[in-house]
Amino acid sequence: MRLKGKVAVVTGAAMGIGKGIAKVFAQEGARVALVDINEEEGLKTTEEINNMGGEAYFVNADVANEEEVKSMVQAVISRFGLVHVLVNNAGIGVYKSVLETSSEEWDRCLGVNLKGVFLCSKYLIPYIKMAGGGAIINIASVHAVATVARTAPYAASKGGVLALTRNMAIDYAKDNIRVNAICPGWVYTPLIESIFRASGNPEGMRKRITQRQLLGRLGTPEDIGYAALYLASDEAAFVTGTALFVDGGLTAVLEEW
Repeated sequence: MRLKGKVAVVTGAAMGIGKGIAKVFAQEGARVALVDINEEEGLKTTEEINNMGGEAYFVNADVANEEEVKSMVQAVISRFGLVHVLVNNAGIGVYKSVLETSSEEWDRCLGVNLKGVFLCSKYLIPYIKMAGGGAIINIASVHAVATVARTAPYAASKGGVLALTRNMAIDYAKDNIRVNAICPGWVYTPLIESIFRASGNPEGMRKRITQRQLLGRLGTPEDIGYAALYLASDEAAFVTGTALFVDGGLTAVLEEW
């Protein structure tokens, strides 16, 4: 029960990594607000957490929309009264080169992946301060530091998340708010599953990707959940302004011989 008595807000929590984080937090005693635009899946995840003995509350909000973020924060505060932990996880993938990317696609990717971190932090930090401090965990990506072809909007957004993480850590350390990032590698989520399906040979692509992993498997949402649990807990009391790579060793490999 490492988060007993804490209130956590997890964005993009309906499925995938966000769901894994929310479930781990609830298992460790946190009351969790799940934020997502996918109401159907969000309510399913909320019910799943409540049925396992946790306490979860769903709020439908687009993190790229300032007014919806404001409304989400007020809903969370009305329900729980305060917030100790914010996990900025909501994100979308736009995997195209600069020339292939439309302005609308660029704006949406940066809006959700980067502006969403800004907006949720902007409107929740005052309540984390009122609670006496806490933790913000931003879900970045290995693409923030090393990337591949035709991922321009996504890589740019995640690089921005890392820079924003460092800056927020500096600005709010005096308020006892620790700000860190997690950089996942290949984690099997609905997003990754859609990438596999788009290849035309889902099982073949999954097998090839899995064989390239040092640990011989893809990550799970719970793998990221336990990393977030550490950063949210008092065990990480001296950790701020850094990035934790939970990538199965992906960024350790220079090249294959």
